[in-house]
Amino acid sequence: MGDKYYTIGMAGHIDHGKTALTKALTNVDTDRLKEEKERNISIEAGYAPLQAANGTHVSIVDVPGHERFIRQMIAGVAGIDLVVLVIAADEGVMPQTEEHIEILRFLGIEHCIVAITKIDRADEEILEIVTEDVRERLEKTRFQDAPYVYVDSLSGTGIEKLKETIFAELEKVTFRDSFGSFRLPIDQVFTVQGQGTIVRGTVYEGKAEKGSQLTVLPKGLKAKVRQIQVHHEEQQQARAGQRAAINLGGVNKEQISRGDVLVASDHFLVTDTVDIVLKVVNETFTPLKQRSPVKIHVGTSEVMGKIVFFDRNELAQTNDEVLCQIRLDEEIVVRRGDRFILRRPTPVETLGGGWVIEPKAGKYRFGEETISMLRSKMEGTPEDLVADALSKQPVLSFQQLLQDTSLIEEALQNVIEEGTAAGTILEIPGQGYSAAKTIAKLENEMLQMLSAYHEEFSLRAGMGKAELVQSLSTAYPKPFIEYTLNRLTGKGELKKDRQYVALAVFEPHLPKKWRARMEEMVTALKEDGLAVKKWDEYVAGTPVPKAYISELPVYLLETKQAERLTDDMLIHRQAFQAAVAQLRQNTGESFDLKEAKEALNISRKYLIPFLELLDQQNITIRQEEKRQWTKEGQPS
Repeated sequence: MGDKYYTIGMAGHIDHGKTALTKALTNVDTDRLKEEKERNISIEAGYAPLQAANGTHVSIVDVPGHERFIRQMIAGVAGIDLVVLVIAADEGVMPQTEEHIEILRFLGIEHCIVAITKIDRADEEILEIVTEDVRERLEKTRFQDAPYVYVDSLSGTGIEKLKETIFAELEKVTFRDSFGSFRLPIDQVFTVQGQGTIVRGTVYEGKAEKGSQLTVLPKGLKAKVRQIQVHHEEQQQARAGQRAAINLGGVNKEQISRGDVLVASDHFLVTDTVDIVLKVVNETFTPLKQRSPVKIHVGTSEVMGKIVFFDRNELAQTNDEVLCQIRLDEEIVVRRGDRFILRRPTPVETLGGGWVIEPKAGKYRFGEETISMLRSKMEGTPEDLVADALSKQPVLSFQQLLQDTSLIEEALQNVIEEGTAAGTILEIPGQGYSAAKTIAKLENEMLQMLSAYHEEFSLRAGMGKAELVQSLSTAYPKPFIEYTLNRLTGKGELKKDRQYVALAVFEPHLPKKWRARMEEMVTALKEDGLAVKKWDEYVAGTPVPKAYISELPVYLLETKQAERLTDDMLIHRQAFQAAVAQLRQNTGESFDLKEAKEALNISRKYLIPFLELLDQQNITIRQEEKRQWTKEGQPS
């Protein structure tokens, strides 16, 4: 198996030792800002690499603990695979600890380690009391079975044990597959002198490579990856689960902000209205009225909007899931299943969180009919769940579909059989299953790409297959691209010639704008017979662009309109055939150099390379000083 990449978060109350613990684990001080060091608190999320073990690479996020910096905490925690809940032995569970636990619950974080820090400040009795208090707070949450580790960051006590526990818990985490479409929610953007615009974030899914073209959403800005760094080390690619800094060309710092999303394809939705499943906090709060202003945190974005209920006029504390909608003041980028946190802007407080049912929602009537529709979306039919899973990744194995849909094997098999029979699902040999519309989309992209390529490079036989595959590989797995390429070829829409791929209807041709000029060159070449000039002399002074001039000889050779006599001389195919016929007519079964010169009446400057060309094409065979005609005796 290849390397795996994970991001874990340090969460907890201010001054409980998250930054010191991160430094003890990684030897990196994540307090970067001057004001952070002066005030001894974390304002921005800090990041550090934990030494890899058995191909497992870990980025640690030290998220801010102070209440004033809760929005940075939310951005830092979004996208993590495992949380280390840090609680000081001399203080125990504090208000921000409680809020962090709530936020982690709402964001769907499933794996947790409890780290009791500053154990040098507490005796065994105090440690037992603190531990019991934490267990009570985590009871009936998804963290109730979390392992506990007791550490002192300054002396190093328990640090190795914590490392072992982290890597052991990561074995239980579902590894993020890098075959999805690349998505990186941006949480930091800055410039470096001489380098340009840099963005940072955690790669949610997929991968991006150096030199690839990306898009900044929701603004739709096109950018090129100049450089990729993972923990200050330059890399060729950034993969799902990694914390990455990407140097972007084509955009400036002022055009990008925290909350924007860097993607590699158009699979992602830009939306200002989302249907959600909302769970509120486990404490009483001031009721939230219909269409009240709220702030939603999703990924690294925080956007104001209005909450719209369809079955009530205000929201109070409840244990039930609330199906509702957020109408946003700005566009965001989300997918079904993305987790969010909902906060009240004034007074500032966390209200709840949940997940996105429908990223591109419409406007609905108040009433039970809408609630039933939203519940249907939330629960989803098996067909809906499979379709949703296949819309997120081009191809999934049966096992991956089981994990993504939570269906039992029999139900999933029925959906696949019905989908393949109806033509909505296609089985990809050796890879898994794909939505027919995904393949149709890739086919259309291929056809459009080749059409544009032929328009720009009409003299070429086609686009290099490797170039075509590489250009699509940031959005699709290469085996999937190969399958689709073969599928289009099998349907007669594409053709393959050696290393080239072209539309079936395409034939290399002279560009319309310069056809007359180029035909004049070819005619001059033809009229010169064997006594040709160097190619540069035929094109001297022409207004034809240099790019076309350099490709014209290749075009003539590829289309068999010419033969290469020397490195810098071509002869027209008709002149070549006429010379072969003339030589054949004026010689016997074999001939020497003198006989050939007399038959063709040309100088050795042309004669020698011409005869060598005959040998290359197996028209003649050289035997010492003579050449023997082959059975064909004519150009092939």
